[in-house]
Amino acid sequence: MRRNSLVLFVALLLALTVACTNKKSVNPLANVGSKQPDKVLFDRAMDAMKHNRFDVARMTLQTLINTYPDSEFVARAKLAVADSWYAEGGSTAMQQAEIEYKDFRTFFPNMPEAAEAQLKVANIHYEEMEKPDRDYTHAMRAEEEYRALIQDYPDSKLVPRAKQRLREVQEVLAEREFEIGRFYYLRLAYPAAIARLKTLVDRYPLYSGADQALYLLGQSYEAEINVVRKNARMDEVTKGRMIEELTKDASEAYGRIIRRYPAMDRSLDAKARLEALHQPVPRPTRAALELNKKEEASRHETGTVSSMLNGFEKHPDVAKASHVGDPTMVDPEPETATKVVQQMANAARGLGGDNTVSAETINTNGKVAPNQEAPRSDTAADSKPSVADPNELKPNVEADPNALPPLQQSNQLDGSGGASSRASSAPAKTEEMADISSSKKKKKKGLAKLNPF
Repeated sequence: MRRNSLVLFVALLLALTVACTNKKSVNPLANVGSKQPDKVLFDRAMDAMKHNRFDVARMTLQTLINTYPDSEFVARAKLAVADSWYAEGGSTAMQQAEIEYKDFRTFFPNMPEAAEAQLKVANIHYEEMEKPDRDYTHAMRAEEEYRALIQDYPDSKLVPRAKQRLREVQEVLAEREFEIGRFYYLRLAYPAAIARLKTLVDRYPLYSGADQALYLLGQSYEAEINVVRKNARMDEVTKGRMIEELTKDASEAYGRIIRRYPAMDRSLDAKARLEALHQPVPRPTRAALELNKKEEASRHETGTVSSMLNGFEKHPDVAKASHVGDPTMVDPEPETATKVVQQMANAARGLGGDNTVSAETINTNGKVAPNQEAPRSDTAADSKPSVADPNELKPNVEADPNALPPLQQSNQLDGSGGASSRASSAPAKTEEMADISSSKKKKKKGLAKLNPF
């Protein structure tokens, strides 16, 4: 009896063993999926970001980074942390996002996402950029960051986008420089105006108002000629030589309009001024003309409604920025008002005679004469040039305060030193340049269309 029971127990044990060997092993986590825990954490964080739960997403991502430092999702998690701050918005969040993006570039510089992180850093400052007449800190930072992307990741597919944004940023910065130069010009602080305008045209050749800047630069040199003529303490020989030097500078500014921007509005005006100064008129090459036409065709016009709404917006209007051409990657050495005055002083020292030149009275050793302040680019607007007749150089801006002042007296210098009428040189504008320039009378824009005058 006992033997039969033992045999039966062994048989049952063998049967159970065979049955167990035929069954597949069961995963104890089958009900929760077979994903790895780091992947689970990453997916949960992405779901939280999708529902704008940024704090939860960042906590989950930080848990992933700290718990699984060797995970393949660590790089994506660090980038997602920065993206969560960027998506949250606000000045504090944007500052934190910039820090996180730069950390990502530091730890993973060779990943394709590093270029994306750099673009996000530049976009942060681009979106905070203000109008030209306001704080330009973010514009300068945006220019710096876009340049870093283009230089550090030249093979990235994001480079074309960065270049266009850089052109828009430089349009804003150039507009700021032009307005400052024009302000100095209207205040008769010509050395400061010359310094600003020269820096502008050298640094931002794609600026939509480059022809206006060069024309105003030429006008500033011609105004200095008028100041030299009125200087009673300078002998005639020195006057003639100084006028010749300033005329050469003005001619270079006007000639550059014709050579580089022949399709823009001021090309015919530049030709008329060169003829009035008895200087040779250059002819643009066909390549320069075609290039300038492409630049002008790529710009966009701001509609009337957009112009009205733009007055209530913080972000500047960048519609006029060019969409072709390479933006400036390295800034040339800036010109300063002190340097301009010093150059005039050096010219006077080499020419002999009385050493008083420029709108301010200066000595041959470059020192400012007694009772006069040193000319500085940031205070030149407050300086008062020694002009015999202050009304003679006063621009006429009553019709359109935003228009370029024509300076009808100071810029119409004939060979005898007198002032000729602007109307006398007007017919010359429509002859020689008509076949190669598309310049024409500038159309009124925005609300100006309602003004019949």
